[in-house]
Amino acid sequence: MFTTRPELSGDFGMVASTHWLASATGMSVLERGGNAFDAAVAAGFVLQVAEPHLNGPGGEVPILLWDAREERVSVVCGQGVTPAAATLEHYTGLGLDVVPGTGLLAATVPGAFGGWLLMLEHWGTWPLADVLAPAIFYAERGVPMLPRIADTIARVERLFRDDWPTSAATWLGHGDRLANPVLARTYRELAERASAAATREQGIAAARDAWYRGFVAEAIAEFSLKTAWRDSSGGVHGGLLSGDDMASWEAGVEESLTFGYRGHTVCKTGPWGQGPVFLQQLALLDGFDLDAAGFLSADYVHTVIECAKLAFADREAWYGDADVPMDDLLGVPYNAERRGLVDGSASRELRPGSPGGRTPRLPRLPGARRPAQAGTGEPTVGRDGSVRGDTCHVDVVDRWGNMVSATPSGGWLQSSPVIPSLGFCLGTRAQMFWLEEGLPASMRPGVRPRTTLSPSFALRDGAPWLAFGTPGGDQQDQWSVNFFLALVHGGLNLQEAIDAPMFHSEHFPSSFFPRTAQPGVMQVEERLDPAVVAELRRRGHEVEVLGPWSLGRLSAVARDGGFLKAAANPRGAQGYAVGR
Repeated sequence: MFTTRPELSGDFGMVASTHWLASATGMSVLERGGNAFDAAVAAGFVLQVAEPHLNGPGGEVPILLWDAREERVSVVCGQGVTPAAATLEHYTGLGLDVVPGTGLLAATVPGAFGGWLLMLEHWGTWPLADVLAPAIFYAERGVPMLPRIADTIARVERLFRDDWPTSAATWLGHGDRLANPVLARTYRELAERASAAATREQGIAAARDAWYRGFVAEAIAEFSLKTAWRDSSGGVHGGLLSGDDMASWEAGVEESLTFGYRGHTVCKTGPWGQGPVFLQQLALLDGFDLDAAGFLSADYVHTVIECAKLAFADREAWYGDADVPMDDLLGVPYNAERRGLVDGSASRELRPGSPGGRTPRLPRLPGARRPAQAGTGEPTVGRDGSVRGDTCHVDVVDRWGNMVSATPSGGWLQSSPVIPSLGFCLGTRAQMFWLEEGLPASMRPGVRPRTTLSPSFALRDGAPWLAFGTPGGDQQDQWSVNFFLALVHGGLNLQEAIDAPMFHSEHFPSSFFPRTAQPGVMQVEERLDPAVVAELRRRGHEVEVLGPWSLGRLSAVARDGGFLKAAANPRGAQGYAVGR
C-alpha cells in the first residue's frame, strides 16, 4: 500500500508527535541518556510553544505509560477539576444554557503542568531544568510561524483587538518567527527554583508548589477573580478559579481500563474521559466478521460507523467523573443485545443502552443559537475538512522498553485572554459539562470534565506493543479505532494504517460549544473508493466527501518483533516520527 513516508524501525528509541520540533526534542533526550518519560515531558513542554493554537500551559494532559520495570500500564491524570464556585446555579443564574466555549467561565484547574511533573518525578530521571530547557529556548528565540498558527491568529485578530488586549499583545505582530518571552520567563523562574533544591525530586516539588500554591497560582487567581472578558456567549464574564482551587488539586495515577480484542488488550483512561468509548466499539465489533467484510469495504465501513454511533450514545448518557457502570457497558450480554441494533441501514437515532437494567437519560440539546464567534470551542474539522486546531499528541519508546502515549490539549491561544504576567491563558475544558441536573457530566464543583482527550496503549499476546493517539476532539476515538482496526484486520504497518483513507461519524452531540449534532452524517476522505461511498449513501448515510488528506492526525510507536517502530501523520505537513 502507498505510504507518504517509511515506517521507522530500529532498536535504540523512537519518538512520534504532531510537530517535528517536539519529536526532535524527545529524540535528543533519548540520545543523551534520558528515558522515554524524560523525553515525553521535554517534548510536551515544547509542544506548548510550537503548537500554541493546539495546547498551552493552562491546559491538561492525560497520559498512558508502560514502565518496563513495573511491567504494567499506568494512567497519569493531568486533568484539572472545576472550581469550588462552579455550581449549576451560578451558570444558569447568568442566563446560560451551555458553558461558553471561550473565556474564564470555562476554566478548570490547569492540570498539564502537574501531570507532566508527576510522570517526571515518578518515572523519569532528568532534573526539571533540563527537560524545560528546550521549551525555554524556543519560547525565547521563537519557532517557525506555521501557516495554521497564522491562520488561527488571523481568525481571532478582531476578537483580540476589540476585546482581549492581553492576547493581542502576546500573539499579534509576529513575522515568520513566533516567540513568547513572557512564557519563557515564567518557565525559567520555575527551572531556577527547581535547580536550587538539594535533590531532583525536591526540585520538582518546589516547581510544582510554585505553580499550584506560589506565584503562578496567585497570578491565575487574581486574573480569574478580578477581571472580566467577552466570551462566546456574547456576554462579559469573570472567572471562578481561586487560589484554593489551585492549591487543593494534584495530578494522580490510576489503573487503566482495558478490553481484550482478537489477541490484543487495549488500555484507556476511565470514563472521566471518552477513552472507554474505544473499548465499547471493540466490544460491539467483536461480534462481526470484519475480515470477511473486507478492509474499507462498504460493509466494513458501515459496521464500524454504526457501532461507533451506539458507543457514543452511551458516552452521552453514562460517562462523567461519576459512578459509571463500565462492567455492564463492556459486558458480553449487554453488547450482544446492542449488536442486534446494527442492520443494513444507517440509523438516524441516538440510542443509548440500559446497562444492568438502568434507564438511560440523554442531555437536552440546546436550541438554535447565534453563529459562534471566531475562536470558540474546539473547531477540530471544518466543513471543508480543514483541521483548524485542537490538540497535540506524542508517543515515545526507549531502548529499555518504556513507552508513553500522551495527549496534551487545552489552553490554546484562542481559548481565553492571556494572563499578562505569565504569558499564557487558561483552558476551557469546562465547556464539556451540561447545565442540567442529574447527568454524569452535569456541572458541579470539584470534578473533572468528561474530556475528549484520549491517549491509547495496546498489548499483543500480553506483551507491550503499541502507544498511539491523535488530536481530534470527538473524532479521537474514531480515528484511533480506525487505525487500530487497520493494523488488526487490514494487515497494514504503522505508516500504512495512518495513511489509509480515514472516516468518522458526526451523528452524536459535539463535546464543544455550541454542542450541536448532525444525525446520520459521516465524513470520509475522497480517497475512499467512490463505489463504497455510493453504497453507503444507498444505505442511508449522509456522506460528506472531504479532501484526500483531511482527516486524522495519528502518531504511533511500537515494540514489534525485536524492533522499535514509529510512524506519524503526513496530513498538514507538521507531524513527524524520528528514531534509530
